[in-house]
Amino acid sequence: MSKPFNDAFLKACRKEQTPHVPVWYMRQAGRYQPEYREIRKKYTFFEMSEIPEVCAEVTRLPVEQLGVDAAILFADIMTPLQHIGVDVEIRSGVGPVIDNPIRSEKDVERLTEIDPETHVATTLEAIRILNQQLSVPLIGFAGAPFTLASYMIEGGPSKNYHKTKAFMYAEPVAWKALMEKLGAMTISYLKAQVKAGAHAIQVFDSWVGALNEQDYQLYVAPIMHKIFQALKEMGVPTIYFGIGTGHLLTEWNKLPVDVLGLDWRTSITQARAKGIDKALQGNLDPSLLIGPWEVIQERAKAILDQGMAQPGYIFNLGHGIFPDVPVENLQKLTAFIHEYTKR
Repeated sequence: MSKPFNDAFLKACRKEQTPHVPVWYMRQAGRYQPEYREIRKKYTFFEMSEIPEVCAEVTRLPVEQLGVDAAILFADIMTPLQHIGVDVEIRSGVGPVIDNPIRSEKDVERLTEIDPETHVATTLEAIRILNQQLSVPLIGFAGAPFTLASYMIEGGPSKNYHKTKAFMYAEPVAWKALMEKLGAMTISYLKAQVKAGAHAIQVFDSWVGALNEQDYQLYVAPIMHKIFQALKEMGVPTIYFGIGTGHLLTEWNKLPVDVLGLDWRTSITQARAKGIDKALQGNLDPSLLIGPWEVIQERAKAILDQGMAQPGYIFNLGHGIFPDVPVENLQKLTAFIHEYTKR
């Protein structure tokens, strides 16, 4: 007999009463799992995400293993970029590397449009398979235009985003065109995920914390408003997350998004004190997961107490799980969260 559908995560996104605080973890499918490492030996990253059955298996694995309240689709924020004219590969130990970086308006003009049913058909098929297999909501996701643009302009990961900012300041017309193109791609890609069966959407703006509030307002906020407004008609909860973005939260609060993800630098209490009235997700420092259990439990308890002070809270990490984290710590943490917050 199939399990009843656990909708605690979706209820929390809508700020409704939940039987317990729901929990899932960013990068919950990944290299900390022995099973994942075994699968990874057979395929490259993109090969894994190109085989719907493998993609579904890797997505499902942490749900079964950890007992979390949501699954997140196994894919990469680079997935759609391959199909609009970006020469990208994921290099082990480096991350995404782009061999044809954006340097001019001409480079922006050559980018094409995505046709999800053709270009990401395997990703959509994986979502359909998962809908038959999961008893928890499936989160679809995409990278936000600024974060995607930073890879496309820098040619790979960056510590300071100098080239990205220089392009933004020096080429405002080309920057706006790039944001529009990436925004249209993101909307198209995410709508297709929802149509295929994703129950919620998270937009990762991992590196937008590199901008100050004024630049965010001017160069990024308009396209984020457009994306979340377009997704509203799909009727599923939306989440927005970035690293080191505490100074942008009041700007984010103006966007038509349902949930804001916090990293570990900004506490839930601090976010609420800034007048953030949306549902919140976060925000245990992932580094704690290789620490002693007593410390993990104590920090998680403090975060849960803050989160439960008002409706609309989802427990998560302040960034993704990294390879050194023991599976047992995540299993214990999930069980503790459910037990401690039982209504």
